[in-house]
Amino acid sequence: MRDEQGIGGSVPRLSNRRQPPTVRLRRLAAELRRLRQQAGLSQDDVAEKTNVNSVTLYRIETAKTKPQLRTLIALLDVYGVTGTERADLIALQKEAKQRGWLHGLEADLPDKYSTYIGLEAEARKAINYESLFIPGLLQTEDYAQAVVRGVLPTATEAEVESFVTARMQRQGLLENETPLRLWAIIDQAALCRKVGSQAVMRDQLAHLVQQAQRPHVTVQVIPFTAGAHPGMPGSFIVLKFDTGDLDVIHIDSMAGDLFLEKETDIQRYNQICEHLCAIALSPADTVALIASMREDR
Repeated sequence: MRDEQGIGGSVPRLSNRRQPPTVRLRRLAAELRRLRQQAGLSQDDVAEKTNVNSVTLYRIETAKTKPQLRTLIALLDVYGVTGTERADLIALQKEAKQRGWLHGLEADLPDKYSTYIGLEAEARKAINYESLFIPGLLQTEDYAQAVVRGVLPTATEAEVESFVTARMQRQGLLENETPLRLWAIIDQAALCRKVGSQAVMRDQLAHLVQQAQRPHVTVQVIPFTAGAHPGMPGSFIVLKFDTGDLDVIHIDSMAGDLFLEKETDIQRYNQICEHLCAIALSPADTVALIASMREDR
């Protein structure tokens, strides 16, 4: 299930895990990996030159651990990094543990869902295409409860509560002084499927209309009359950042969660977003359709 990042298929075992990487840590890791490759060095070469063992270097380059300052300086020396670029990377190292509202909650959530929430909290914009569900940031609590119970019929009350609580807290990103800019593209099928009772769906559709009026929220519906379209293989989210980091594509499936960061994947999904926006109803026509569907329930 797309919006249940990491909970499609079976109930995850909730336990304490390492904190998910922040965008800053991911960026630092990617830059260090790029610099090593640009220098034409293998991880073993770097280990020999710096006494930083290859296992530690692997963990640094995959954002599994934050490098100590002396380790970072040793790496930058070997890679010949100076001036502004060096200062920027040292600043990233100092800020690498800064994260959003997730702190204190991640132990109760699956690792991939926690990772997604951490990234979402640092994004400036999210483009969320959904084929079967109302996007999580636009769900009512009753709808979210019905979604989690329906997708995870064997989940305990505590597990259901953890997911729903996280989802409701995620929505705080739309209330910030500088709110997340959300562009939601929804297949009409998600509006037609009854999740919970008729009353739950009426409230959900009314909430969707209300949220669509906000200046930082755009909602478009792809009508059935659009026929086949590029979003039909599955839902996804494109996260965009202010810091110059590349976009992150998040895809959830029954086989597990994927985070795509290659430029070719990012370009492909951004092109898909453009196509979906083009074939979807305008925001004004979308609101009219949703309001009409609510009246019919």
